[in-house]
Amino acid sequence: MTQEGLDKLTKELKHLKRVERPSVTQQIAEARDKGDLSENAEYDAAKEAQGLLELKISKMEATLSDAVVIDESKLDTDRILILSKVKLKNQNNGMEVEYTIVPETEADLKAKKISVESPIGKGLLGKKLGEIAEIQVPNGSVKFEIISIGR
Repeated sequence: MTQEGLDKLTKELKHLKRVERPSVTQQIAEARDKGDLSENAEYDAAKEAQGLLELKISKMEATLSDAVVIDESKLDTDRILILSKVKLKNQNNGMEVEYTIVPETEADLKAKKISVESPIGKGLLGKKLGEIAEIQVPNGSVKFEIISIGR
């Protein structure tokens, strides 16, 4: 993962632990104070929210414990790898697009960052400049010519 992605994930985890967790705990306490827990929908909803929050926190902690920061300056630009910035020409319609291939946790289509796990990301990995990548997408098959590979 990139340093930017690691920082973003760390910040989000801190927010969940410092802000969201105490908020859910407070909601449970308030619902508990309202009496009979067997018929208390607020209590049930707060406990469910707590369970989902704790699951999200544990998944993020697992991701962070396995995370490896990649030094973008040492990436090979001869072939498409994770963190490569690629310029592609769609052979079907002639349109050119640019993407950065990123880990799944950093994917953001608006920022032109596509996941290495996406069909396009998987189809581009290992390709070289000038090659044609034929990629199966939900709407069929698309052919992309690799115009440039960078960092």
